[in-house]
Amino acid sequence: MTYTEACIAINMIPRMGPVRLRKLLGVFETPQRILEARSGDLLDFAGRDLAEAISSWEKTVDLEGELKRIAAFGAKVLTAESPVYPRLLREIHNPPIVLYAWGEVTDRDRHAISIVGSRQTSQYGLECAKKFSYQLAYAGYTVVSGLARGIDTAAHQGALAAKGRTIAVLGSGLNRLYPEENRALAEKIAASGAVVTEFPMETQPDQQSFPQRNRIVSGWASGLLVVEAGAHSGALITANQAAEQGRTVFAVPGPINRPTCAGTNRLIQEGAKLVTGVRDILEEMETLFPDSPHIMERAQASEALAGEEKAIYDSLGEAESTLEDLVAKCGLPMRQVSSTLLTLEMKRYVKQLPGRLFVRLS
Repeated sequence: MTYTEACIAINMIPRMGPVRLRKLLGVFETPQRILEARSGDLLDFAGRDLAEAISSWEKTVDLEGELKRIAAFGAKVLTAESPVYPRLLREIHNPPIVLYAWGEVTDRDRHAISIVGSRQTSQYGLECAKKFSYQLAYAGYTVVSGLARGIDTAAHQGALAAKGRTIAVLGSGLNRLYPEENRALAEKIAASGAVVTEFPMETQPDQQSFPQRNRIVSGWASGLLVVEAGAHSGALITANQAAEQGRTVFAVPGPINRPTCAGTNRLIQEGAKLVTGVRDILEEMETLFPDSPHIMERAQASEALAGEEKAIYDSLGEAESTLEDLVAKCGLPMRQVSSTLLTLEMKRYVKQLPGRLFVRLS
């Protein structure tokens, strides 16, 4: 039995979590030796019920069947020994014993920001989630979220639109993907990122699995952004977990009379960093983690511009220009000029100054 196979089997034993595993590894050294131990040898380090469950694991755990299901699905299994197992996730109090991965987890995913929020959300929240996710992914960060309805879905969509990487963390097994309506989205994520879970392949989602999932969402990344969350949203549980894990918590403010923003506004009151633009997050990350990817590092200064981007860039002189000035000079619709300026700003060709003024960067 390999190290990974032993971890898969241990992960399937009821009441056997990562904290108990760490304690047992301190004594038995490898997961294989834990599974080979007799009940009497385990009693001093686990309760009687768990000791018996471990010593008789082959009666309750269908390891061969699970390995076949993993292979049939085309998934991979990561353990703490895997080179691409997320470094920050490995350091939390209760890291997952295994991560089933549909798609590819890469070393690049160590630079990550998690985005969460309510399932019941407003158009304001959805737009914010997509915008922040797009800009963070375009800046080189992996966007981590939970594939749930609402803000999670918008976050994954924004990262995909930027042709960036995104990780979806499930509260179920891969063969029981939830919500089913997001299966097509999950397939897109797996094609350019990964869908991951700590739960065995056939695990159904329940009320306990989602809070358990949330610690992975928060623990994977350097920071957590809460976009829109009500007073009792599960996103607040994730924010609390992020704070306990030593992650930086960001929150997007919302109207004080909107119930779906009550939780995010309260987070700001309690010390979360208020953000009004992606630069607030990027500057904080660059300060805390000097090796963080620079905003739009993919866009080199020598990159040639064409079409609307070139027309608008050429319309900018050394002096400051208003949006109206640029519309008049290049003859394009204001909405198109505004969106293109955002792209040029993200590529570091243009800088926006206070008062909606724009200047060309050398």
